[in-house]
Amino acid sequence: MAIFSVYVVNKAGGLIYQLDSYAPRAEAEKTFSYPLDLLLKLHDERVLVAFGQRDGIRVGHAVLAINGMDVNGKYTADGKEGSSGIEILETDTFKLHCFQTLTGIKFVVLADPRQAGIDSLLRKIYEIYSDFALKNPFYSLEMPIRCELFDQNLKLALEVAEKAGTFGPGS
Repeated sequence: MAIFSVYVVNKAGGLIYQLDSYAPRAEAEKTFSYPLDLLLKLHDERVLVAFGQRDGIRVGHAVLAINGMDVNGKYTADGKEGSSGIEILETDTFKLHCFQTLTGIKFVVLADPRQAGIDSLLRKIYEIYSDFALKNPFYSLEMPIRCELFDQNLKLALEVAEKAGTFGPGS
């Protein structure tokens, strides 16, 4: 199990931090921008994702669930056609998790579909962002994050998440 990438997106939609913690084959490298431009299409009773080639995603990833709800044809398991935003996007090769704060900052994690504890990892990343980026007197809001302590603590949190799978209280 692995965590592939971590992205932090500001409220204007600009990428302010990117960390590729797992190096897959070059042809499988993924780069995302927010909002994600998704085109879902129905093929043989499976929902397939067609991303723009600029994101480096191959056409044909099967969508298994959106925001934790199974996808069947063009409807989700609860009978609704759409959603208010991406929280979880599950394909057969990766799972995209997104956590949006009240201030509009978005934390996005690409992980192996079998990786557990991503919700608590997203909250831990938010805590690390608050402690090491926002409290840094040289950091300006909405600007790229260039802080060594943020990098170190984020990498440590990713290692703990990959080994243990979850974060408990006080971690």
